[in-house]
Amino acid sequence: MSHSMDRRQFLKASTAIAVGSTLSSPLRAFDANAKLRTAHVGVGGMGGADLKSISSHAGVEVAALCDVDAGILKSAAATFPNARTFRDYREMIATMGDTIDAVVVSTPDHTHAPAAMTAMNHGKPVYCQKPLTHEVFESRQLRLVAAEKGLATQMGIQASAGLAYRQATQMIQSGVIGKVSRVLAWSFKNWGYDGPAFTSFDPVPDNLEWNLWIGTADMRKYKKGVYHQGAWRKQIDFGTGTLGDMGVHIFDTPYRALALTSPTWCQTTCRPPTGVGHPEQNIVEYEFPGTKYTTDTMRWTWYDGAYAPPSAEGLGLPDGLKLPNQGSLFVGEEGTMLLPHASTPQLFPEEKFKDAGYPDLEPRDHYHQWVDACIGEGQTSSPFAYAGPLTEALLLGVVANRFPGKKLMWDADSLRVTNLPEANALLKRTPRDGFQVAGL
Repeated sequence: MSHSMDRRQFLKASTAIAVGSTLSSPLRAFDANAKLRTAHVGVGGMGGADLKSISSHAGVEVAALCDVDAGILKSAAATFPNARTFRDYREMIATMGDTIDAVVVSTPDHTHAPAAMTAMNHGKPVYCQKPLTHEVFESRQLRLVAAEKGLATQMGIQASAGLAYRQATQMIQSGVIGKVSRVLAWSFKNWGYDGPAFTSFDPVPDNLEWNLWIGTADMRKYKKGVYHQGAWRKQIDFGTGTLGDMGVHIFDTPYRALALTSPTWCQTTCRPPTGVGHPEQNIVEYEFPGTKYTTDTMRWTWYDGAYAPPSAEGLGLPDGLKLPNQGSLFVGEEGTMLLPHASTPQLFPEEKFKDAGYPDLEPRDHYHQWVDACIGEGQTSSPFAYAGPLTEALLLGVVANRFPGKKLMWDADSLRVTNLPEANALLKRTPRDGFQVAGL
């Protein structure tokens, strides 16, 4: 691409660029006069936000609500009094049968795959919050089953629908900074816990179905402020740390823009594993095979907690530029793009790119896009066909946190680490008795 490409040339070039994700197909032809009857698993916190956004579509009827917390469930039911209520998603999906059309999963990470797979086993399209799964194997399985059944799916990375990230994707794919050799991504957030195992516990609140909250994980005693409506993201059995939380949002645009596939290896710098929580700060390095938007190989480094933001030295940025607390950086052969989290991309050197301009894009509603796909109108931009490989790559970094300083050589075809057999035991969970799901 010419350095002097003006705005008109850039916009013309960018109209031909795809977003780099495989799009899902609708489940079936849908009666346009009927409502899409949705069932929601998890309706507090982010689940409440998902419920509000999806139900705002004129074609949606909220038919069922499920939550392990009676108080949260009661609050949601007050807004949707015609919806049936449940505490166990398995009972809800089995009982409602063909009276629901699609399922929304907005639970802690460890329940994403079991709930989503249960819904898909019943032929239901699924909207699932990020990260798609808690385990690498689960991501592969959800992708395969969604494709086999032809279900409309979407992972909850709503930031991907924002103008800034979509502009950045088109700009990178237009070649504005040339082929990319390196990506840095980071978040200052600390969803880790470096402390010891818990030795004191609390009574389970009367409003909470603790057995159902634990789900597929190994049973343990309840502790206030650590699990339900607490810091479950920090615990290795339930969350995926900062990398799994903010990493999905911040990984998404570089992964999508560069049309990346599976990494060839991954290595983490962090404290030794404790068996309790994710590390409070991590540096995770990946190498990806080249694509048409990258050099022959592409190095990716993630920083979180106190390691973020990284040093800006030697990255083609102005002296003294302060990096944002969260964001990513593309280092190209012709320049550098800084992409603060959910904010406007910036090109450097500024003088060189002063006339580059930004693509004009139409607004996109991430939630309504999935509803439309369910009723046979359009497709989703973050289906499990895209979300599965993205989550696999990200979760490999979460696995590497348990083997600090060791390079995990990755064979994506066989879904295994080739040089460290003990790491393969962390790719798949053995569900607790009574919580097994076909396909997982």
